[in-house]
Amino acid sequence: MNLHNLLYTVEGDICIITINRPDKLNALNKETISEVGMAIDAAVQDADVRGIIITGSGSKAFVAGADISEFASYNLAQGMELSAHGHAVFNKVEHCPKPVIAAVNGFALGGGCELAMACHMRVAASNARFGQPEVKLGLIPGYAGTQRLPQLIGKGRAMELLMTADMIDAAEAHRLGLVNHVTEPDQLLDTCRAILTKISAQAPLAISEIIRTVNAYYDKTQNGFQTEIERFGACFTTEDVREGTDAFLNKRKAEFKGR
Repeated sequence: MNLHNLLYTVEGDICIITINRPDKLNALNKETISEVGMAIDAAVQDADVRGIIITGSGSKAFVAGADISEFASYNLAQGMELSAHGHAVFNKVEHCPKPVIAAVNGFALGGGCELAMACHMRVAASNARFGQPEVKLGLIPGYAGTQRLPQLIGKGRAMELLMTADMIDAAEAHRLGLVNHVTEPDQLLDTCRAILTKISAQAPLAISEIIRTVNAYYDKTQNGFQTEIERFGACFTTEDVREGTDAFLNKRKAEFKGR
């Protein structure tokens, strides 16, 4: 995997994907977005990886936004293609069968906030700042920010942030439900690792099904309730269910194999 704008490391069963354009405050250009998709694919295909952390290089920014210089002169067709490309990659993050946590350090603005929202959970350093300032450019969010922000914080609050371009700090993001936890910057990655370690002790196939069924609730093409019925039933075809129920009945710790 040839990556120019990301760092990809595996520590035990955790993959860490770091957006690495510190001179641009980790701004997302098309190449970087493509590389995020490649990195997610690689982590999914690695049987040893049980969880993924996405973060930004340095302390100033998770991702400070899109690389405006890249699209300043775009026309209608180019703008739609750029948005569709971002949607495809961020959907890949959202539907990743392994848990993905955004470790948000510094600015998460525009496309950076959208990338964080595509992750299954968000942990913010106390210096994190969130916002969707696209209206200041005469634009709207293009990587599903208008869709995911209302899901996370509600329609009214999302409308206000999207239309005012206000930036909020980590404490306010936590109060609104945009982030799961706030921690000190030097504890950010360790906090994410601790969450993933707790998750990795559970049945991996069941974790994947939780991601699938929760996402189905928000997918207008699916009936989330029916999806839950079907995927609940599918769990009973796995060895993990037999292991988990036997361990419970015999008062021992389950040893899940992901089968």
